[in-house]
Amino acid sequence: MKPRHLLATLPVLAVLCFAASTKAQTSPAGRLLASNCFQCHGTNGRGPGFDRLTGESANEIYKELLEFRSGKEGNGIMSAHALGYTDAQLRALAQWLATQR
Repeated sequence: MKPRHLLATLPVLAVLCFAASTKAQTSPAGRLLASNCFQCHGTNGRGPGFDRLTGESANEIYKELLEFRSGKEGNGIMSAHALGYTDAQLRALAQWLATQR
């Protein structure tokens, strides 16, 4: 290997070694999904003017989200939001919101 090529690969190797030595930080499953909720419900589900999500169980929140998605609650903004999530995402979202106090 030519010295010029060796010098070019050293920074790449350093970055790869650093990346391999650090652990990736992941957020809880529903946290990122809940980032869409804060504008109306506030951070951690304690928003003024709209339903507070704190204090509800994950099953209650999940059931309400399914009702919005099915259209039983009309065709407002919550129905539109709920349509964009899979069942697994709605469950993760409900579980995350239920942990917020």
